[in-house]
Amino acid sequence: MKNQNFMSKAVAAMMAAAMGASLVACAAPAASAPAASSEPAVEAQAEESGSSEAAGGVIKIGGSGPLTGGAAVYGNAVKAAAELAVAEINAKGGQQYELHFEDDAHDPEKAVSAYGALKDWGMQVSLATVTSAPGAAVAPMYQEDHIFAITPSGSSLAVIYQDPDNATGAYGNVFQMCFTDPNQGVASADYLAAHTDLGSKVAVIYKNDDNYSSGIFTKFKAEAEEKGLEIVYEGTFDDSNASDFSVQLTKAQSEGADIVYLPIYYDPASLILTQASQMGYAPTFFGVDGMDGILTLEGFDTSLAEGVYLLTPFSADATDDLTVNFVKNYQDKVGGEIPNQFAADAYDCVYAIAQAVDAAGVTADMSASEICDAITAQFTSMTFNGLTGENVTWAETGEVSKSPKAVVIKDGAYVGVED
Repeated sequence: MKNQNFMSKAVAAMMAAAMGASLVACAAPAASAPAASSEPAVEAQAEESGSSEAAGGVIKIGGSGPLTGGAAVYGNAVKAAAELAVAEINAKGGQQYELHFEDDAHDPEKAVSAYGALKDWGMQVSLATVTSAPGAAVAPMYQEDHIFAITPSGSSLAVIYQDPDNATGAYGNVFQMCFTDPNQGVASADYLAAHTDLGSKVAVIYKNDDNYSSGIFTKFKAEAEEKGLEIVYEGTFDDSNASDFSVQLTKAQSEGADIVYLPIYYDPASLILTQASQMGYAPTFFGVDGMDGILTLEGFDTSLAEGVYLLTPFSADATDDLTVNFVKNYQDKVGGEIPNQFAADAYDCVYAIAQAVDAAGVTADMSASEICDAITAQFTSMTFNGLTGENVTWAETGEVSKSPKAVVIKDGAYVGVED
């Protein structure tokens, strides 16, 4: 790579990756992300790069994610939504942007290589990575090179902290649009405690070699105890036995669990739902954002996901203008597929960056370091309204503050749950 310090960064990155999760920002006035236009001019510009040359030049936004492999549903959703946002913003005039997205296949080493390619390209601002383990690998590099980054969906604390176990040593220029893992665990327990109609005895099945899954579970368990939830069974799995869940499901059933909490990703969740159906076990399944994507998993019988609950900041069936227009334009771009939470988070990331750029007077001829300082100052003081939350704010650590929403799968679609 052109960067002479690249090898030293790669070593630091690998050390950070070991801590990371296995898988997936001067004061400004509050402003909403504009509703996605359905005008043909916008649709025509929603190409891969989303670039549009202007007299003032373009600000280059980089990012990486799994465009291939088992987590590709996340990466491709993020890429498509980010392209859409860039095209919309460019079509409105003003500061122009160009997006370049690398495939990291949800692999920390490939994410490090992707980072080098993005730096060589001239990246000035970044969407970081889609998933958490790659995010933990490259976060030290963003800090060292002083490039502002905001991940749409990398939820592990290892993405924003040098010491994620103690939540200390924030990088300071790496932000999250999604909830952190601990917040998901706490919110899940709070929701179940407030909705006792879903069940009273909880079984948990989580992946114990995955910081994402185990991190959510740890906070869920602590909050469940505070709220008086009864956890009757805790089942685990790892990469060596992630295909047969008969033991865990049998134990959960024998303990009388009428809720099965799944702080995991959609791939193993699909197997759990399939095997539970085969054994005639039908509790209420309750998941987290990593399960968003199960309805588009190839070969999965989506009828088995009927009645599954998820906590997510985005519901595609919402009727506000911003969501309606986004869903329409996203579907037009990708051939009818309904956008998931990861797409919505990515769309918000681009609009939040644009809000900060405009408020700070950032221009394309500024260095990445100068842009980083300007945008960081905005993210730690501004309020943002987007698809995934209203009155969204960020702490100096990069952690986002917004409220989750519950959705339930009905008739093969995510439907918002109203209290």
